[in-house]
Amino acid sequence: MKNLKITVLFFLIIGLSYVFILCTPSKVEQNAKTELKQEKDLGLKAQQAKKFCLDNGMNQDFCILIDMSKHSGKNRFYVWSFIEQGPIAEYLVAHGCGNNPWTLDHSKTNPQFSNTEDSHLSSLGKYKIGERGWSSFGVNINYRLHGLDETNSNANKRDIVFHSWKEIADAEVYPAGAPEGWGCPAISDNAFLAVDKLLKNQEKPTLMWIYN
Repeated sequence: MKNLKITVLFFLIIGLSYVFILCTPSKVEQNAKTELKQEKDLGLKAQQAKKFCLDNGMNQDFCILIDMSKHSGKNRFYVWSFIEQGPIAEYLVAHGCGNNPWTLDHSKTNPQFSNTEDSHLSSLGKYKIGERGWSSFGVNINYRLHGLDETNSNANKRDIVFHSWKEIADAEVYPAGAPEGWGCPAISDNAFLAVDKLLKNQEKPTLMWIYN
């Protein structure tokens, strides 16, 4: 009788384990759900961005959306066309390293954000892409960023600019992360040249929105 109870208990445990495995979403399924949510969030942000641009007299052809909730080794910098109602380009983009070593990827899955000077962190919020100028990085061009929210109001004081960086790859590097800088949204040289062609011909200021 004792042996029978042990046998029944053994098969019960095996059965429950099998059911648990069947009912637990696989990592692939979880990743697919996460990516689907991020796509929906991107579309929602684009709708909000379009309204903001209309209300504030900004560029109504396209905007730039940066989704910091994504792994930094994946494309998360989007040039969103209001005309085509979708992204026309997407690239890797750096975020701030904070107290981590510069150029490494220690916070590739969990970036921190700050509006504080010398924090070496990126700031969330809406930016007006401003003056085109000279940069010591990449292709030697940058755009001044003017923070439009309380969360990025110190962008000018912190010298936060949009520029290129030779350390950033042209294609996704996941599961590695993009190299981390001091808070500027930096993309690869080739990606920047493509975006620069769009920006420098705009009569109205373009919106960049960094969100998490």
